[in-house]
This record gives sequence, C-alpha cells and structure tokens, in this order.
Amino acid sequence: MISFGRIYAMILRYFYILRKSWPRILDLIYWPTMHMVLWGFISRYFAASSAHIPYVVGALLGAALLWEMLFRSQLSVSLSFMEELWSRNIGHLCVSPLRPAEWILSMICISIIRTLIGVTPVLFLAMWLYDFNIFSIGLPLAALIINVWIMGWWLGLFITSILMRAGLGAEGFCYALTFLFAPLCAVYYPISALPESIQVISRALPASHVFEGLRGILLDGQFHAEYLWRAAGLNAVYFVIATGCFFWSLDRSRKHGGLLQTGE
Repeated sequence: MISFGRIYAMILRYFYILRKSWPRILDLIYWPTMHMVLWGFISRYFAASSAHIPYVVGALLGAALLWEMLFRSQLSVSLSFMEELWSRNIGHLCVSPLRPAEWILSMICISIIRTLIGVTPVLFLAMWLYDFNIFSIGLPLAALIINVWIMGWWLGLFITSILMRAGLGAEGFCYALTFLFAPLCAVYYPISALPESIQVISRALPASHVFEGLRGILLDGQFHAEYLWRAAGLNAVYFVIATGCFFWSLDRSRKHGGLLQTGE
C-alpha cells in the first residue's frame, strides 16, 4: 500500500533542502526572469530594425556563435573545477607540488580544447543550414574570439571562487551566472536598445564592445578597432581581479579546511 506519510516525509526532506539552499531558490526565479528580459530587448530591437531584417538575421547568427564561444569557455573552466569537487580530489591537488597559477593555466588550456570541440561543428552547421559563414569577417574574427574567450575565462575563475567558498550547493552558478550578463552584454541588439541607466553597466562589460564591433562589421561593413581595444582593456582588468579572487578563495579555504568540505 502507498503510504502518504512516507510521501509527506520525502516532500518535507526536499523542501528542507530547497529552503536551506539560497542558490537553488535563486535558480527557480532566475531563468524565467532572464528569458523575459532578454527577449523583451530583442523584440524592441526587431521593432526598430524591421527595414533591415536580412542583415539583422546575419548579425544575430554571428552573435549567437560568439556568445556560444563565451559560454563554452566559461563553462569549461568551471566544469574542470567541478570535476575536482565531484571526485573530492581538491585536497589531493593542494598537497601536491601543483601551484595555483599552474592550475589556472591548465583549466584555460582545457577550456580552449573543449570550446573548439563544441563550437567547430556549429560553425559548419551554420554554413550548411543558413548559408552564413562567420569566417568571411576575416582577420578581425580572431580578435573577437580571443576577447570572448578571455571573458569566459575570468567569469569561470569568479565562479570557481564562489564554489570554493559555498561548495556544491552553488553549482547552479556554473551554468547560470554567465547568462546574467546576456541582457547586459547587448548580444543580440545594440547597447542603445537598453535603458539609459543600464547602458552604463553594459559599457563596463567587454562582451558589449565585442558584439558592437561584430555588428559594425556585418551591418555597416566597417571594422571599428576601438571596440576591440576597449574590450581587451576591460578583459585585462577583470582577469587580474578574477585571478586575485581565485588565489584569495583558495588560501582562505586551505586555512579553514573548506577544501575537504565541499558539500552543501
């Protein structure tokens, strides 16, 4: 016979887990909010650009490909660290001769490999299905890709710093934090489509300048080098800060024994 008492007990168990975990509660609210905000700005951009739809579609495909590179580079760094948490191997790494800087460089290298494996088929699929060749951008494409990769790396380092402090209860940040920047980075629409109060924040993010530069190439046929220089400068600042956060979190976790307690 089915016992409603046992069912109720299990419901209470899962509810208590949810109630005690603010990252899980935030995750429930996060995705519907992000989808509503992102598609709201995209709709506004389409309404203002209806006369240039063929060019806008190409810009959207290019932006989608670069955004996927950014997300994959961040996710690869975060997952490399998550795999150490899942296998409870961080304590072993910290008693080995491995230096923190070497650890960061190894995660960046595997991020490049994973991103290339994941995105390369998509690039050729876009050529086949939509007759869109992102390689037609030419040499500026390399600068665009490098900038989105670097942003993905420092975002990944920020996330690993959070994981070191909060444990596996914060693993949702591994997948969600980057999308928090999607409406602000003006991926699918120009910065001017955002409210003026948010445009200030958007201009402080490297990816915003990358996507503005991409639209300049695809829509206007002009390469605006200043966008890439701004993105590179912001990336350099944020990467230094993210590296410092990683070192600080690792040192604090070592001193307080947090590396051996990576559960909730």
